[in-house]
Amino acid sequence: MAASSVIIFIVGPSLVLHPKRHDEEYFEQKSVPLVPSDLEMNYIEVKITVEENVSLHGWFIPSKEKSRGTIIYMHGVGSSKIVGLPFVKSLHENRFNVLMYDSRAHGKSGGRFCTYGFYEKFDLQKAINLVETILGKKIKKIGVYGNSMGGAIALQGATVEPRICALVVEGCFTNLRTITVDYQTRITKMPWHYLRNIAMKRSEAKAKFSHHDVSPLRAIKRVTVPILLVHGTKDNFCKPQYSKTLFDAATSPKELFFVEGAGHHNLRKFGGESYALKISKFFAKNLK
Repeated sequence: MAASSVIIFIVGPSLVLHPKRHDEEYFEQKSVPLVPSDLEMNYIEVKITVEENVSLHGWFIPSKEKSRGTIIYMHGVGSSKIVGLPFVKSLHENRFNVLMYDSRAHGKSGGRFCTYGFYEKFDLQKAINLVETILGKKIKKIGVYGNSMGGAIALQGATVEPRICALVVEGCFTNLRTITVDYQTRITKMPWHYLRNIAMKRSEAKAKFSHHDVSPLRAIKRVTVPILLVHGTKDNFCKPQYSKTLFDAATSPKELFFVEGAGHHNLRKFGGESYALKISKFFAKNLK
């Protein structure tokens, strides 16, 4: 136990604050689309300045026809905007503008630390400012799709950003404390909360944030816009019951959609066209 405590004291903050960056070279080996044009979507590269000397790398993909609104796509922890391209293609085909960007400390974006929404919710506000700058008077309503950590950021962002009109939150956790113990148990087979507390105390000191404040469950009680919660029934990374807990706590118009047999990363594969259509219809209805 003493040895475990020392290891967590040294390694824990790095695991929490510095998720592994997946760059283009990583995705090239998987033979997947790397940029929107690989899927026949025109785009412009954008930079979102969120702090002094910290900017986020993104793509703005305009609708080919008169748009129904704009969706901001937000990826999960340790991931990149690249993984969302096949999904975003369906939004594009349904006449939505899409803004995709790498979260801080991910992909091509700057930033030293990942804080799971503590600072990232304000980055989302800066992203919406950029959409307004690009579209000007042509802007319509804005929705946010977030996967896993992206969903957690979206929920927390909606508590501080009134321009968000609808949320799709996929595979989300309830709070950072709980999901950290889940990950710790899966990796080390040691579910002791005191180990989590050791890692979190050092992480808080390094990144100057409060892990208690990273709580999608607390946030969803304050969200007033329509929410669609989506989860795979076989998700081993983030328990399906977390979306049910979030759904029960939500007070705004809400829907809960379980994708039978899907895990954490393959909802589109298992859900097929009905999955993509469900999300497009939800945004179309709530961004009118």
